[in-house]
Amino acid sequence: MTGISRFDLAVILIYLAGITAFGLYVSRRVKDTEGFFMGNRRFGKALMIAQALTTGTRADYAIGVAGASYEIGMAGIWYQWMYIFSTPFFWLLSPIFRRMRYTTTADFFEERFSKGLGVGYSLFALYLFMLWQGTIIKGAALTIAGITGVSETLIIWGVTALFVLFGVAGGLVATVHTDFIQGIFILLLSFLLIPFGLQKIGGFAALHANLQPEMFSLLASKELSLFPVTMLVISGLVGIVAQPHHMAVAGSGKTEMNCRVGWCYGNFIKRLCTIGWALTGLIAAVLFANGAITKRELVFGAMIKELLPSGLIGLMIAAILATVIASCAAFMVSGSALFTRNLYKKFWRPDAQDAHYLLVGRIVSAGLTVGSLLMALYMKSVIDATVHFVTIVAFVGIPMWVGIIWPRANRYGAWASILGSSAMFFAARQIGWGQGGQLLSSLLVGFALCLLVSLFTQPESADRLQRFFALLHTPVGEEENLTRAGLKITLD
Repeated sequence: MTGISRFDLAVILIYLAGITAFGLYVSRRVKDTEGFFMGNRRFGKALMIAQALTTGTRADYAIGVAGASYEIGMAGIWYQWMYIFSTPFFWLLSPIFRRMRYTTTADFFEERFSKGLGVGYSLFALYLFMLWQGTIIKGAALTIAGITGVSETLIIWGVTALFVLFGVAGGLVATVHTDFIQGIFILLLSFLLIPFGLQKIGGFAALHANLQPEMFSLLASKELSLFPVTMLVISGLVGIVAQPHHMAVAGSGKTEMNCRVGWCYGNFIKRLCTIGWALTGLIAAVLFANGAITKRELVFGAMIKELLPSGLIGLMIAAILATVIASCAAFMVSGSALFTRNLYKKFWRPDAQDAHYLLVGRIVSAGLTVGSLLMALYMKSVIDATVHFVTIVAFVGIPMWVGIIWPRANRYGAWASILGSSAMFFAARQIGWGQGGQLLSSLLVGFALCLLVSLFTQPESADRLQRFFALLHTPVGEEENLTRAGLKITLD
């Protein structure tokens, strides 16, 4: 390893040994699928904040934002600040997710609409999980390879082995308990480079003196001008409810307030971290002037190698690994829950013992990683993958928003919305419309089809609607009201 010292290597190994030992220790509490997939819904406020922060804050985000800010200025922050206006909605949505009492988002589509939609969403979500994990692995491998000189392919295999061990052993319990520690490393990842960078270039005065004024604008003349930014924000809000891991992030708390505080405050901390990534990119634009780095996704790793002394380089690599372990382990557990509960249990072994489903969940957790590895090995760009994800998840978010708000929404409208918005998006892309036009047209078509088709087709059965909305109107802790009404709690 040409880029790190023995001291750096010792720091990395100490971190890995410590976090693995702690994760395996707390994993002893996992005795059943409810513990493996949802942590028995017993997490308090601190752990819920840590879970929301670490599952939504990853090295590939820092790499993407810093690289974009290096090229186009502070406007690069919108590749993650696209969710800033969604953050207040987390306070409103958390009780809804907790009151659903579901294990996966596919349960929502099945219970609210139909079994077919539940299956369709499960397959879609499994693809998303592999895409996410591949993006995270790719971003981490790019940076660590640039620092150490180790083969990117070798690093991809290594970091994958780390989170597979973690997730398979302890499920959500091990993941969330270690998230509290991983959150500290994420803060280091976000802000440690800034004081060293400012000292190197001569402070904020030198930063302003060496960059054009437009580099400090939140809007860029290309790539992230006002219209594309606006559509990224709107698409982020539409799709936020349908992100498949959010049923665990927003619904695994002991109380509704724990879920609210966790989801909202954890993401608020992330918004602050994003400022650190963008500022790092601006400093890099001065430090590596005249396009010294031609591939912007290498900027973050180059800053670590250029600025940090021995020991702190190892600490930053440990921080990058922390984001991989925290996020990928959580996604792997959520993906295994989708497959086990919504596909395997329903179509292959509906009457097996819970211990059997726990074993299947662990096997599937590792199996899903194969797809993630392939995506990581062949993925071209971290930013392109991020935009692709934001785009496609919004198509599924439309019927979820409408289904929660409007009882008349039905399965026919949901299918029409998903298929119609997807078709419109790809048609707009073929025509040659810009990113903003693609997103706007697909969202308008999606909402229109969901409303109109639902209005002119047969509504869902009264029993289905009564069961679903009774859950939404029954606070956690008042389940006896459901029992007295003769309603079964589907997946408590």
